[in-house]
Amino acid sequence: MGLISTIRDALEPPERTSDRSDTESSGAYWCHDCGVRLLDAEVGSDDPACPECGEALTFERSPDSAGCAC
Repeated sequence: MGLISTIRDALEPPERTSDRSDTESSGAYWCHDCGVRLLDAEVGSDDPACPECGEALTFERSPDSAGCAC
C-alpha cells in the first residue's frame, strides 16, 4: 500500500496554511534592491520599509494594471 498512498498523496491538493491571510490583496510592496515582496494585506502601514535594507518599498498592483505585482 506504500506506493498507492504515495500516489494518492501526490495527487491531493496542498493543505491551506494557517499563516496566510484570508484578506483579499490588491497588490504587493517590493524592494527592488533586495527582491523582497510583501503583500499589502501583510503590511501594517501605508509607508513600509524593507525588512532587510530599510529602504522604502514600492507598491505595485495586479498584473493587468500598469504596475505589475507578479
